Amino acid sequence: MGSNRRMDHMTWPEFKEAKARPVIVPIGSTEQHGQHLPIGTDAVLATCVAEDLAERIDGTVLPALSYGYKSKPLSGGGPLFPGTIDMNGVTVINQMHDVLNELIADGFTKIVVMNAHFENEAFIVEAIDLVTRETGGVATIVETNWWDPVPQSVIDKVFDGLVFPGWALEHAAVTETSLMLHYAPEMVHMDRMVEEAGASAKSYVRYPVRQGDVPAHGGLANPAGSSAERGKLIADACVDAVADICAEEFGE
Repeated sequence: MGSNRRMDHMTWPEFKEAKARPVIVPIGSTEQHGQHLPIGTDAVLATCVAEDLAERIDGTVLPALSYGYKSKPLSGGGPLFPGTIDMNGVTVINQMHDVLNELIADGFTKIVVMNAHFENEAFIVEAIDLVTRETGGVATIVETNWWDPVPQSVIDKVFDGLVFPGWALEHAAVTETSLMLHYAPEMVHMDRMVEEAGASAKSYVRYPVRQGDVPAHGGLANPAGSSAERGKLIADACVDAVADICAEEFGE
């Protein structure tokens, strides 16, 4: 992707000139992703999807917010693993609030928040609601997780011959591994991948989290069958859907 779409590669006059166009705020986490994926997986995926989207909607991509809300045991493995650095909810809210507020102050009125960490969403929405109230709704803000717009037909193709465990348990499993193989294969260690059934979803959460609550390797579902081809299917479906959403919501 050319530097002309990356805010951190722009000069301030270049960024000022972009204010009539959409701007995308990627948010991820710093969280273990099993034996084979990097700790920064969520931020990498949020950024890569945002960059693809920016090409489609003539947008600008901000640097990713790389710290997210506390990892839950059955969607991210919980606080049991070195490298998972969690933020309190108020921190996530305040960080997103301040970024959005500054963008609006700079004249941006078409904003997309691209989330890649399951636990972030409620705090993102709280920040968006606060900013919208405080600024009188001058900006249209679209919030989405990369997985939400992916249609069932694409999920069926991705999991053809495989078992889809549900989005919460798809942590370091087929979808994230496939997306990383598509976007950043050099960061994926397929030789370290643990192929086993993974965690089973509980109907409750119990604290303190204990060793043994989730698989010791950190993954929550079996990543066997992951491929760059499956990752491209997911990425293309997400970008297509969000581009259509932006065209509708931003009137373009």
